[in-house]
Amino acid sequence: MSQPDTMFASRTVGRHLVRGALGLPMMVAAFVLVPWVGPLALLLVVPAAVLLRGCPTCWALGLAQTCALNPRTSAGGPPARR
Repeated sequence: MSQPDTMFASRTVGRHLVRGALGLPMMVAAFVLVPWVGPLALLLVVPAAVLLRGCPTCWALGLAQTCALNPRTSAGGPPARR
């Protein structure tokens, strides 16, 4: 059986959620601050994209991949049997 595509996945769900908690507000701030800071505010998009490994959709895809790879830590249910 071939390995699933895990390009956007993290090691743990918690780590992935922390990346999202840092990257998503930074991405929003980049566009919200443009009227006050000017185009320089768009520089926040760069570290946000690194944290999210792309766009917010890429982050959500990575969350799904991480949950699929770590069944014990996703959905808060009992551990999956192997």
